[in-house]
Amino acid sequence: MGFITKISLFCLFVCLYYSGISQQKDSIISSAADSTQKVPKKHDNIFKKAGEFILNTVTRSAGNDSTQAILNVRVEDPYLPYKDKIIRSIYIKQLGFENPITDTSHRITYFGTRLLNNTHRKTRDWVIRNNLFIKAGDPISVLRMADNERYLRSLNFIQDARIIVKPIANDEDSVDVEVITKDLFSIQFELSDASTDRARGKIGDANAFGMGQLMQVRWLFEKQREPGSGFEFLYTKNNVCNTFVNASLSYSRINNNLRDGRQNETSWRVSFDRPLYSQYAHYTGALVLGTSESFNNYLQPDSVFYHYRYKVIDGWIGYNLRTGTTEYNRQLISFRYMNTPFAFQPAQIGNKYDERYNSKQAILGSYTFFKQNFYKTNYLYGFGTTEDVPYGYNVALTGGWYEQNTLGRAYAGVDANRYIVTLRGNIIQYFLRARGFMHEGDLQDAAILAGASYYSRLLMMRNTKVRQYFRFSATRQYNRLTFDPLRIDNPFGIRYFSSDSAIGNRRFSMHSETYFFLKYKLFGFKFAPFVFGDASYITPEKASLQKSDLYYFIGGGVRTRNENFVFGTIELRALYYPKVLPYTSQFKIMINTGLNFRFNSTYIKAPGIIQLNNDDNNSIF
Repeated sequence: MGFITKISLFCLFVCLYYSGISQQKDSIISSAADSTQKVPKKHDNIFKKAGEFILNTVTRSAGNDSTQAILNVRVEDPYLPYKDKIIRSIYIKQLGFENPITDTSHRITYFGTRLLNNTHRKTRDWVIRNNLFIKAGDPISVLRMADNERYLRSLNFIQDARIIVKPIANDEDSVDVEVITKDLFSIQFELSDASTDRARGKIGDANAFGMGQLMQVRWLFEKQREPGSGFEFLYTKNNVCNTFVNASLSYSRINNNLRDGRQNETSWRVSFDRPLYSQYAHYTGALVLGTSESFNNYLQPDSVFYHYRYKVIDGWIGYNLRTGTTEYNRQLISFRYMNTPFAFQPAQIGNKYDERYNSKQAILGSYTFFKQNFYKTNYLYGFGTTEDVPYGYNVALTGGWYEQNTLGRAYAGVDANRYIVTLRGNIIQYFLRARGFMHEGDLQDAAILAGASYYSRLLMMRNTKVRQYFRFSATRQYNRLTFDPLRIDNPFGIRYFSSDSAIGNRRFSMHSETYFFLKYKLFGFKFAPFVFGDASYITPEKASLQKSDLYYFIGGGVRTRNENFVFGTIELRALYYPKVLPYTSQFKIMINTGLNFRFNSTYIKAPGIIQLNNDDNNSIF
């Protein structure tokens, strides 16, 4: 580790120390200080001061966190007593880092909170108002209010949000509404792979000038690369002109290539997307335009370097058929056109079918029916902030025409999900995916994927919160032609399995994980140790079930996160593979940064082809 990196880490830990102080909910506040007599200042030696510094970084979470976390509350429940009352006024209240959102009257005033507040620009009030779809003069719709609170929490610069209804004295028919938000500390700085031969970095602001806009620059230095440096720029604006359309522009000379993920692809993208932000919204959709090309920046031989260039034209639109104030079974129709033409294909591919390098074009239509609301809970993926967990169902039926490498076929698929939150607080999802292509009377590339995932209710072991997670899935392919065979290096197999040599047409996988949320914090970071085990049983193509191979591993690790910051979870994970595999070490230690674990809280996604080796939409928990 270089000298500059050591200095950066030291500065980082000093900042984290002060930010950690700002999260001590159970600290004694300054009210007692007013009645305390002044004492003579003692001149402690440097060793005593250093010891106090280290001890002060270890704090305990608030004692009432446990009770709050065990509860699962339906998002709409707080608004039921005020149904159909008229909203007189809407007020915005933004909390600083000294205020926990669970108790807005509680203030934690320290140097750390002042430091964060002075270096952070709060979200401007008009940005919050632009993200409201409740208005003064409207009657209260219980589900619309719940949708709006949840939508505010989904914004990437908001840590948490509440919408509070306040009765008005001597007026039984009207109420005031207070919208309370708490920002994330949005300034981002990252330095990784720091050495004399290679370094990567990122600097940005997820809420620049408090205007709901992301500005970010990534850079790369690598001696083996020519040129030895490159950059990437990204700009995203939330809710342009109060349309609920998000716009994004990016340009990169260090994008990951399609073959092995090295940073030798140049690309640009322009995108617009309008989520179905509420079940009462009419329109949703997106448009993406861009180009990408790989360059031989690593000076590889022609036989090894994969040169390609392609364009992206991808747009879809959806219309919500039932948007009344009653809790209907919702229905939505959507249409999508996508075209990815390759101007250059890698010479090594030739005329072979390959999902990554073949030109693709599709016209798809989808009919989705759903009835989906949410529970508020915490300590699932996060470390105490509010998380929205769906309950209900969502079924999408998709059909259309799909062309890959000049082979055109009719397509049909189904994506069905059932979400359950039990009275005891357990969370269950059942999922089913199926697809098939018809060509000249033959059913091709057909597949079915089914399974379930389960989160236990939050359990208490003294001062430690514990959850148990299970997931099982089974997948079967039939008459594969153009799509990849089943693999196990993905969420439906064994996570962090690096080899793609284990392939087949039948796959049975199971994942188990137990994680423990500790009460203690260090520099404001909360910790969650975990133990886990993954197993996958895969049958090679054209082989009987008896010829299947079993792959499995066990391990453990720890995750940590400071909920005040915009960057994601940091994870240290150790894996052990009892089975000796080619090109794979039996024991691995991995550090992953910027992990963004979050429940999928969207109602609708674009019509698409059912995927068997990835879960890009995070629709499987």
